[in-house]
Amino acid sequence: MNTRLAKILMPLAIGIVVVAAWHGLVAAYEVPRYIVPGPSEVARTLLQDWELLWNSLLITVTVTVLALLLSVIAGTLIAFVFVQSRWVEMSLFPYAVLLQVTPIVAIAPLLIIWVKDAQIALVLCATIVAIFPVISNTTLGLRSVDPGLLELFRMHKATRVQILLRLRIPSALPYFFGGLRIASGLALIGAVVAEFVAGTGGGGAGLAYQILQSGLQLNVPRLFAALFLITLTGVALFVIMVALSRLALGKWHESELIPEA
Repeated sequence: MNTRLAKILMPLAIGIVVVAAWHGLVAAYEVPRYIVPGPSEVARTLLQDWELLWNSLLITVTVTVLALLLSVIAGTLIAFVFVQSRWVEMSLFPYAVLLQVTPIVAIAPLLIIWVKDAQIALVLCATIVAIFPVISNTTLGLRSVDPGLLELFRMHKATRVQILLRLRIPSALPYFFGGLRIASGLALIGAVVAEFVAGTGGGGAGLAYQILQSGLQLNVPRLFAALFLITLTGVALFVIMVALSRLALGKWHESELIPEA
């Protein structure tokens, strides 16, 4: 079987088996819908409440995408600064680690209080969660250059800018896209967690708010439907990042060269 085709069919087959087992167990043990609904019940709720869930999905995706873009821009610029001086990196990198290890549930209430616009506060919370992989992976990639090539550039009197553009950035791309895959998932997690903490309802309600409301109302099928949309969004983001990585690296870097079976 073709390797690319197998990467699609094998996970799909496992997913079908899991859904079939889920349906069989719920039907066999007659589990009430308010505890664990069957997949058919979740699908029916998804269709019935599609307009509500779709609007909430758009809000969550908007926060996630804005946070991801902000984390990529800020994280890459910070990595460029770090790679220019070991002293700068040693002085500032611990603060990047501090952002990573501080729980977002502890930061989110403060940002929501300090920032008047709830949407901006949510984006900032998600950015804080997503930025560290971009900083650490890009910094590592910019430093992981071939010493022989670096010495060759210096022998030819290459400037810092020339070394950065023609050597460090191409060498860092695999690391950057690896960080991007992680950051895309973390941006979604940060957006959902921030929505949980903010508890914004009405027209600005994301999927996290729908999950909270569904839990309070014991509307478990809608809760599962919202979880399904969040999961689907995370998978879609990961697939997009993989596609971008393949587009940028597929023709020259060994990490994206897939041998044909």
